[in-house]
Amino acid sequence: MSRVGKYPVPVPAGVQVALQGRTVVAKGKNGELKLDLTDEVDVTIESGTVAVAPRGEDRRSRTMWGTTRSLIQSMVTGVSTGFTKNMEITGTGYRAAVQGKDLVLALGYSHEIKYAIPAGIKITCEKPTSIKVEGADKRQVGQVAAEIRAYRGPEPYKGKGVRYTDEVILRKEGKKK
Repeated sequence: MSRVGKYPVPVPAGVQVALQGRTVVAKGKNGELKLDLTDEVDVTIESGTVAVAPRGEDRRSRTMWGTTRSLIQSMVTGVSTGFTKNMEITGTGYRAAVQGKDLVLALGYSHEIKYAIPAGIKITCEKPTSIKVEGADKRQVGQVAAEIRAYRGPEPYKGKGVRYTDEVILRKEGKKK
């Protein structure tokens, strides 16, 4: 039995969850998110909670039971409070700035990198060395943060590059004389 799937998802005040055919729609102050359901699970909405149940007893149904419940929980959290990823830039001359609909990064290359900010994502830079990625869709926030980090990931000798705020870089010792 799924340890995750058996618990119903509580719907907070200010969030509406509806079932339109085989699509779950969540609306809140941060926007609207949709999830297409697979054929292996059933969803019921009753008295402020969303319950997910498997249609069969096979392995795929039980797998999708917990996965679907987690995706619905992320949707409800996203439209009510949203998700945030904080990033830091370390290195001499490395900086970031938001110009219009682009994030401009100077990461030690011969040119500046312009990253187009996708719809549904808000990027802010309080300092030139910090980036804050916010949005309602957990997967999209994580993907955008990973793409920004991939331009210059942290290196193990000096720790230079773009990293998540809560990330720990394992440092290596330099070569000896």
